[in-house]
Amino acid sequence: MLKRQLLICLALILALSSCAIMARTYGKRLCARPGYTCIQIKRGQTWHKLWSDPQKRRIVMRINRTNNYLYRGLIIAVPNNLTDITHMDVAPLPYSRPANGKRAIVISMAKQAFGAYDKNGYLVHWGPISGGKGYCPDIGRACNTPRGKYRVFRKGTRACESDKYPIPHGGAPMPYCMFFKGGYAMHGSPMPGYHASHGCVRMFFEDAQWLNKNFISVGARGTRVIVS
Repeated sequence: MLKRQLLICLALILALSSCAIMARTYGKRLCARPGYTCIQIKRGQTWHKLWSDPQKRRIVMRINRTNNYLYRGLIIAVPNNLTDITHMDVAPLPYSRPANGKRAIVISMAKQAFGAYDKNGYLVHWGPISGGKGYCPDIGRACNTPRGKYRVFRKGTRACESDKYPIPHGGAPMPYCMFFKGGYAMHGSPMPGYHASHGCVRMFFEDAQWLNKNFISVGARGTRVIVS
């Protein structure tokens, strides 16, 4: 009995440690890098109040890997040259890769970003992602995003839902879902700025919609998905 209690306590400690690590948002990690100024959000500040220009707002959101509501105390990284750039200028992935005549989605867990490459190997779009958070207390085990090379075999509409989460009945929204391995999918979602999913690849809603409707194909020749 004592041994079982010790194991449970150890699991809880590991889970809390994981949460503490994840709480360090991507934006805060940029504060020590040149070219960025970091601000701490004050009460009442919102994305729209801070950046009324939608282009600038879009860039700051993508750099910080979050589209969640701002809260007091949150650290946000802002590029010093914000007025002179587009979101493609701050793409964290290479602008080209070896071409093979086929489209591909490259997902970097380390950079918390995806890149959409056309058949000529050129980056045509990128966006933030939030992947598996490592350990999920509700299922009592690891919940990482699988690494490897896959193909999209099924996609859904804006009404797509999980048939498993939340435990035990499912129903969690997965708008514009694009399944690439078993129950793992790319889909639109709120994004906190760190890995927080059960293994799916969360994206900004507009990115998931664009990929689903304009870029992704399914089936035997479905779009390649590369997770690294």
